[in-house]
Amino acid sequence: MFLITKVDENNPLRFMSINKWTTALSIILIVASLATVAINKLNWGLDFTGGTLVEVGFSQPADLAELRDVLEANDYGDAVVQNYGTQRDVLVRVPPRGEANAESIGDSLLRILQTNVDEDLQIRRVEFVGPQVGEELAEAGGLALIVAVICILIYVSFRFEWRLALSAVAGLVQDVILILGIFALFQMQVDLTILAALLATIGYSLNDSIVVADRIRENFRIMRKETPVSVIDISLSQTLSRTLVTSLTTLMVLVVLMLFGGQMIFGFAVAMSIGVIVGTYSSIFTRSTIVLALGISREDLMPPEVEKEGEDQDPVL
Repeated sequence: MFLITKVDENNPLRFMSINKWTTALSIILIVASLATVAINKLNWGLDFTGGTLVEVGFSQPADLAELRDVLEANDYGDAVVQNYGTQRDVLVRVPPRGEANAESIGDSLLRILQTNVDEDLQIRRVEFVGPQVGEELAEAGGLALIVAVICILIYVSFRFEWRLALSAVAGLVQDVILILGIFALFQMQVDLTILAALLATIGYSLNDSIVVADRIRENFRIMRKETPVSVIDISLSQTLSRTLVTSLTTLMVLVVLMLFGGQMIFGFAVAMSIGVIVGTYSSIFTRSTIVLALGISREDLMPPEVEKEGEDQDPVL
């Protein structure tokens, strides 16, 4: 693994020398992601589409993998199966099925599971969740993302400078668009766990942006003879070690979750993994390129001078 512990200011890594290529790559990826979402559409999960909820009680702890196999073999492969309370209590969520009502779906699941899994099981609860609830959840989730981005814009503008704030928000928007594009491309299901992953990605990516922005501001103040391009290259080189170590260790945890976390957390781990990768790319290239394009300079990042009381008066002899 390539790490940088100390950077030679006269010979930093020239990140900005390829900013035209990275800008073109970002534009291509964003356009492709938006086109994929528009054409393929997102594969909304039951949290957003509604469906039937069936709570089942088993006489013994349930094997969720076995239940999924049984349901898939009986034309319920799209059902979501998870524990609800104890290991004997299982919640099965079934997408809308034409004219079938909740009662008929519950009776069908009861026959299938009694025949193939546990003849002593009981159906404890059957509820139908309409699509209106899913639409409200989708609206609330979209509003949460927008509010998060606006709050970040306000915070970074107050904490640093509007050019740095705008570049940070642009990078976050790119991260979200690319994640949704990949999910639309592979038709992976989008549920509330994916929404949580998007919000977590925003927080993760923002943290890295703050570190880089703070180093850029610091270097602009102390490197008076360097050009903006050189200052940004030096700043990115100095923070590269931290960025790579954080990203790689986070990815290691997410890979473990994907392999051993089970079906319910798989989508979250995939979305977060994509977010870590594109967030690292955005921190190094996208945000810095935007800051440079907006014409940031040393004067923009210098603290305002505060006049002391009586400073303009003649000294007393």
